[in-house]
Amino acid sequence: MLKKQIINFIIVGIVNTIFGYSIYALFIYFGFNYIISIFIATIVGVLFNFKTIGKFVFNSKNNNLLFKFLFVYLIVFIINILVIKFFKIYGFNNYLAGLFALLPASVSSFILNKYFVFKGEKIETH
Repeated sequence: MLKKQIINFIIVGIVNTIFGYSIYALFIYFGFNYIISIFIATIVGVLFNFKTIGKFVFNSKNNNLLFKFLFVYLIVFIINILVIKFFKIYGFNNYLAGLFALLPASVSSFILNKYFVFKGEKIETH
């Protein structure tokens, strides 16, 4: 079950990441600060991500979990800022720093969603 969840998380994560990073890059392109760009990308993507991760990874349609999910995204938001800030200190631009932040943010997101948000959900096997 864990292997299937990880594979589904990666597939859904690719779609969600392309969507979220595109929004981030778009706002950077228009001259917004990286923190504001991350914030906007996170806000715009969170509901889409809640539905896709809930349904396709953890087989949940439980909308009552949204506030836990939002809390996880607050943590992921902070991780993004810290990682991007770290790489900016070493001279990387906002685009590359944002790309390097994807892996730690994604791993954190999976772990927190599996063991905090969707931990009590009944997983159906097909």
